[in-house]
Amino acid sequence: MLRLAGAAAMGTVIDDEATRRRLNDAMGAHRSLDEWSTAHEDHLHALRTRPPAQVAHDLSIDLDTLSRQIELAKGSELVELHRVTALLAAIQANAFTRLAQHGTALRWWETARWAADASRDLDIRLLVRAEEAGHGLYGQRSPQSVLRLLTEAEHLAGQRPMLKLAAIKAKALSKAGRHAEAEEALDRMTDLAHRGVRGDAQGFWTPNELYFSQSWVYAAMGREEAAARAREELLRLTSSYVYEANIQLHAAWAAIVSGGVEQGASQAATTIAAVPEQFRTVHVLETARMTLRAVPVEHRTRPAVGELRAILADSA
Repeated sequence: MLRLAGAAAMGTVIDDEATRRRLNDAMGAHRSLDEWSTAHEDHLHALRTRPPAQVAHDLSIDLDTLSRQIELAKGSELVELHRVTALLAAIQANAFTRLAQHGTALRWWETARWAADASRDLDIRLLVRAEEAGHGLYGQRSPQSVLRLLTEAEHLAGQRPMLKLAAIKAKALSKAGRHAEAEEALDRMTDLAHRGVRGDAQGFWTPNELYFSQSWVYAAMGREEAAARAREELLRLTSSYVYEANIQLHAAWAAIVSGGVEQGASQAATTIAAVPEQFRTVHVLETARMTLRAVPVEHRTRPAVGELRAILADSA
């Protein structure tokens, strides 16, 4: 510590994170499982409120610390650290998905799955697989690949119902153009919720997802009134930048499918323009692209459609 202080006094540039890490190592710092639980909650909160580039950077530091601790852990502590690794790796995969770094994200999903399986915790194993499938819908994977992942997760779940799997299946079927099946999946999701099935205990699932899934599926069908009711319920529950932008895009999507091409395309372009650049994530931009793809071929030369296409090109 004295050497570090002396170097700083002489004007030597010292990386702050490297300094902090050396200090922790010198003190034999060791995070408890409760502290890792708090770290997971903090990073999940950051994912929902901060630019994803910042989330990925900050989380990479904790993941490095976690890897060091795993090397020394044994027995029950090691199993618990595998659970922590699965959750943090899933958050990191989510962040890289938002940044359109899909190759990196896919590798983090793989790490999350391996860690979840090593933990032997079925809830964590299902959660990680559901998260991977859900975020895959944003241009990372084809709807068919997502449905295959969901089938594998459902096989693993057996008779255990899971709201997130039902919600993601509804959206995946919708994106594949299988609208009647998507609506059936929505009904199953709603039935599970009415029967008292709750989301995961790790904070990934929120009640917003019920209404968001409804908004998505009904928008893709052009059912504007049903989609609007879902959006109203969702807005009562959330202030997330992703949800707020995407449900406005769902409204534009529903308008286009029901015949209001100019209105829907203009609304989508306005929505994207209003999102600060650091928050124009894949989750927002891919939803806008789905909205654009809903425009019938014969209407794709309209000015509002061109405006939407241009703003998406500038945001890529």
